[in-house]
Amino acid sequence: MTGDFHPAWRRWVMALLLLASAGCATVPPGTTQRQQIDPFEAWNRKVFAFNETLDDALLKPVASVYVEIVPPLARRGIGNFYANLADAWSAVNMLLQGKPVTAAEGAFRFSVNTVFGFGGVLDVASEMGYGRNYGDFGQTLGIWGMDAGAYLMWPLIGPSTMRESLALPLNYAASPMYLFHLSFAGQFGVWALQLVNTRASLLGMGSLLDDIALDKYTFVRDAYLQRRRSLLGDSDEPPAPDPSQDDPEAAPATAPKPEPAQ
Repeated sequence: MTGDFHPAWRRWVMALLLLASAGCATVPPGTTQRQQIDPFEAWNRKVFAFNETLDDALLKPVASVYVEIVPPLARRGIGNFYANLADAWSAVNMLLQGKPVTAAEGAFRFSVNTVFGFGGVLDVASEMGYGRNYGDFGQTLGIWGMDAGAYLMWPLIGPSTMRESLALPLNYAASPMYLFHLSFAGQFGVWALQLVNTRASLLGMGSLLDDIALDKYTFVRDAYLQRRRSLLGDSDEPPAPDPSQDDPEAAPATAPKPEPAQ
């Protein structure tokens, strides 16, 4: 089995393991909750700033032009296509997590949308009442008992944790870039289209995030950790760090949510 493991994947896993051990070694007893969850915060903030700069300079302008050129129906179809491929991998992970009924529903979604939805461009299964259940290998590792580990911010990839980062190679192997055995140029094209299409769907979120977040880095980190925790449905997962526990006079990371209209 080890001979079949791609050398690049071995290097990725070894790098993450070394990083994890380094993170554990630099967190002494008595550290705050935030320092335990985000021991690489100084470095993560630099990567976050790099991603923000790249987004402002390249991704956002390209996505804005993309929205002007590609009709909403086509953008939705492209998003459905990628989501349909993700449904197949989600079904596999649901089975690995001991959820056969959810796995069967995911497999049914994938089959119906692939056959009757023109390869997944149309989401026929949702119209039939079968909603999407997302799952990836990082979530599976969490269900199996692996701790999330330190929070990480990757260039281009964005927020992650040690556990989710270790799962990235296998998640990539289940992506269309790998499954379709495309050339490097083809892989880049598939990835770039997914990236731009996803960024285009989030164009309206930028100004909203600027309005509600006093610290965008903290907001993104806490939202990501809470999202991953909700996917696990595991109360044993450590919650996102609370700034007030580190400094009683610290301001909250986000503005208070408005009360819903009655």
